[in-house]
Amino acid sequence: MTQQKLPVVALTLGDAAGIGPELIARLLSQPGITEQANIVLLGDPWLWQDGQNIADLQVETQAVSSLAQVRVRPDTHLPAFLATNTIAADQVMRSQSQAACGAAVLKVLNLCMDGTQRGEVDAICFAPLNKFAMKQGGLKHDDELHHFAEYLGVTGYFCEFNTLGDLWTSRVSSHIPLKDAAATLSTERIVEATRLIYKSLQASGTAEPKVAVAAFNPHGGDGGTCGREEIDIIEPAVKLLRGSGFPVDGPFPADTIFLKAREGQYQAIVTMYHDQGQIAIKLLGFSKGVTVQGGLPIPITTPAHGTAYDIAGLGKADVNAMLNAFNIACRMGAARLQP
Repeated sequence: MTQQKLPVVALTLGDAAGIGPELIARLLSQPGITEQANIVLLGDPWLWQDGQNIADLQVETQAVSSLAQVRVRPDTHLPAFLATNTIAADQVMRSQSQAACGAAVLKVLNLCMDGTQRGEVDAICFAPLNKFAMKQGGLKHDDELHHFAEYLGVTGYFCEFNTLGDLWTSRVSSHIPLKDAAATLSTERIVEATRLIYKSLQASGTAEPKVAVAAFNPHGGDGGTCGREEIDIIEPAVKLLRGSGFPVDGPFPADTIFLKAREGQYQAIVTMYHDQGQIAIKLLGFSKGVTVQGGLPIPITTPAHGTAYDIAGLGKADVNAMLNAFNIACRMGAARLQP
């Protein structure tokens, strides 16, 4: 990748009351970080300085007045910094969920998405946010993914991916009560979820990912005696996918499929509901996991962990997941630049 072809990756500081500003300071202090992307950080100057102070680091940046200036910079060895004015220091109580913090997060993310729609940004990587604070601050959806999809005009299938190294997971249903999960299952949604994670893995650098599909019921339904979703919905989806040339196996009982994936047999698992994959991924590597927003016209990534209010301001934040999220954003952003 030549310097001229570096993707423009927008970074945000996340929830002002959490560990996000510290994480970004640690991320941008990593050696060789600007060799992967033309980086632009968007955030309030006081908050960015606060993050550096907490991390006990000082990161040199280059001021820009618009996202349009970032791609045409003659020298990208320093991250660009686009100052925003979304929240004041006296509005923030560290380690607490607040409407002002949620509203500020929304404003900055919207600025990033505006940049992608104008062709000024190739990928977005945001530091941890807090869904409750965002809802307090004006989020009208269940989560940020649905906000992204509406803002960007997405009409097709989209879902979150949770990743850990070479293993990615998607889910057919997400932030809904568990009692409603069965009603959301359909052969079409499973097919769409599988195709999307396969293509997204390819965009992130895995040439031929192998995909496993999880069962819904205990023991895979025990031949229909413990639920028929496997027979009536999931198996037909797997058959359709295999008939279309996708390397897909399943359905496998969810309590064993992650053992196969851990051994390297599969690079992706399609799960049927939120915790089915989340628990396994977080047990395998809580401090390293990444969430990828799938099905959007722009790559958007973030650490899978949250705002960690319990350690905010203490200088203890682990940068590994933030770094992994940034690396995926860089790879997927670069793929968008390919002819």
